[in-house]
Amino acid sequence: MSLDVVRLDRDNLQPEYGVDAQRLQPWEVLNSPFEAAWAVVRAGTHSVLHSHHEHEIFVAVSGEAVIECDDELTPFRAGDVAYFRPGRQHHVLNDTDQDFEFYSVWWDQEMAQRFISRDRVGATA
Repeated sequence: MSLDVVRLDRDNLQPEYGVDAQRLQPWEVLNSPFEAAWAVVRAGTHSVLHSHHEHEIFVAVSGEAVIECDDELTPFRAGDVAYFRPGRQHHVLNDTDQDFEFYSVWWDQEMAQRFISRDRVGATA
């Protein structure tokens, strides 16, 4: 097969940070310097307020919500991309009557170093 695909399994999303999610990275066939997940903030709910040492990007896929980051509220809707620097307190608030879906990608220096190390090994093999 010339193409590998990770399938989103909407029937088996798992609770994580107060949303329903599926980790799509890491992925055995893909050496990547990041991790990623699909997430759904159900109508009338919100994700858990948190911070972490990784950089993170949210890509809004469907619906509308509000991101709270360091006490600042920002509307967030399909097509928008948000970037969180390490240590920023953030979460997603969905006060609408429809689910809000987004894709999250996060990375740090350790992930990048693992990627570089594995990539070098693969290049010399």
